[in-house]
Amino acid sequence: MKRKIFLLILLASILLLMPGNALAQTYSFSLPKETVNAFWNDDGTLSLDYLFVFANDPGAPPIEFVDVGIPNGNYDRNSISADVKGHPITDIEQSPYFDYGVALGLGSNSIQPGQTGQVHVVIGTVRDVLYPDSEDSEYASAVFAPTYFGSDVVHEGTDLTVIFHLPPGVQPDEPRWHDAPSGFPSQPATALDDQGRVTYTWQNPSANGHTEYTFGASFPKKYVPAGAIVTRPAAQLPQIDFESLIPFLCLGFFGLIFFLGIFSNRQRKLQYLPPKIAIEGHGIKRGLTAIEAAVLMEQPMDRILTMILFSVVKKNAARVVKRDPLEIEKIDPSPKGLRQYEVDFIDALEEKGANQRRTLQRTMVDLIKSVGKKMEGFSRRETVAYYKDITERAWAQVEAADTPEVKGQVFDEVMEWTMLDREFDHRTQDVFRTGPVFVPVWWPRYDPGFGRAAAGSAGMPAASRAPGSGGGVSLPHLPGSDFAAAVVTGAQNFSSSVIGNVSDFTSGITQVTNPPPKPSSSGRSWGGGGGSCACACACAGCACACAGGGR
Repeated sequence: MKRKIFLLILLASILLLMPGNALAQTYSFSLPKETVNAFWNDDGTLSLDYLFVFANDPGAPPIEFVDVGIPNGNYDRNSISADVKGHPITDIEQSPYFDYGVALGLGSNSIQPGQTGQVHVVIGTVRDVLYPDSEDSEYASAVFAPTYFGSDVVHEGTDLTVIFHLPPGVQPDEPRWHDAPSGFPSQPATALDDQGRVTYTWQNPSANGHTEYTFGASFPKKYVPAGAIVTRPAAQLPQIDFESLIPFLCLGFFGLIFFLGIFSNRQRKLQYLPPKIAIEGHGIKRGLTAIEAAVLMEQPMDRILTMILFSVVKKNAARVVKRDPLEIEKIDPSPKGLRQYEVDFIDALEEKGANQRRTLQRTMVDLIKSVGKKMEGFSRRETVAYYKDITERAWAQVEAADTPEVKGQVFDEVMEWTMLDREFDHRTQDVFRTGPVFVPVWWPRYDPGFGRAAAGSAGMPAASRAPGSGGGVSLPHLPGSDFAAAVVTGAQNFSSSVIGNVSDFTSGITQVTNPPPKPSSSGRSWGGGGGSCACACACAGCACACAGGGR
């Protein structure tokens, strides 16, 4: 009973602390080969030697960081070294993705798109990695799970080799191997290394880089100091009359923690601004475009991308070829004065498939960084209030227009500012509930169906004399409800056919512009178990480098 209660609480804690779909990274690579040598030393410590071979996808961003999990927090930071094909890595920091792990900054040796790189990592000293064997009190248990990566960033197969080097002095007939993971030989290859130490080798040329594989062995504990074997203190739960209620209380606690963790995770994914923008300066930053102001207000990503779409269409830089799924076509020659995020946006939408999504994310990362640079020294609070006032005044101009012609003209002029309103969808439908609406001259570039209708279909929009024309010049118009629907569905098209899930798309940006704080490496958790187990990074009989979802 007590063991089950503990496991429920441990699982709840792990779920709360796990980084969220954090890992929706923009990285995309394969891991053709991974070799891990685990040295179980005579002082009871563990030394790890990793060799990764990464193949970065063409069109993917450079692999600038590699995160490697460590079994627990009791490791010697000074014992860690790494290199990229012999070039030393000097940027070694706490990983933001693991409770226990390091992030290796590859720097100038980053693995470029379409290239293959070899990363070598040595973790010299990890303590508290041996536990009593559950089947033989005279044996110590050594269990280890190598680092693995998120399935959203790594693909294809991995030739995975794990080699246990047992403590010096252990005789070939003394140790015992544990059950092997699926896909690996049930019996490891046994040999002696160049130091005369017994080795167990597991190899699977058809493994993958995103699965946790756990390996284990047991050997007589006389070969390591008694104090090096971690023992779990006896549980001291009080005996009470209501013990039968404890499982239900634990389940309730687990459920609460789980859902709070999910809610917190989802909220954080959408907070893409870097913290430094929130540091208050003085005064208002004037001169931002409506799109830059939308970033400052942390508007949803689909709304900002829709604003950029309208901007490039209005400037005659692109036209919509197909509305659903959205396809655009660049117009040559490009007009002068396009902003960098508009140029990048057009280039991104000309990409196909996953490359389009990744390029759009990079476009938004660059835009966020640009806004952050512009806001240095200014007050975000005062600046946001300033642009909210502009938004309200823009709507007031549209609502005050006394004829459909003027209303359409004013809306065309201030449209990008009205889109800063979080109630833009409903407000647009309200304002243009009745019609007609005289469409702007650029409208056929946004609505290809409109152009076809104007060419003579039965559904051709009506035409009317333009205000003050005095002659035969006429402007086509749409019923107000149709116009409002066409404007509002722009963001919806981005959500459904271009960026997919908005939260996941934004999360990939947040991981670059506002990554989660580095977790604390203090403390540890206790669990039950013995000779072999499913790792939770600190359970009896385990020394697991649990490392899912990293870069």
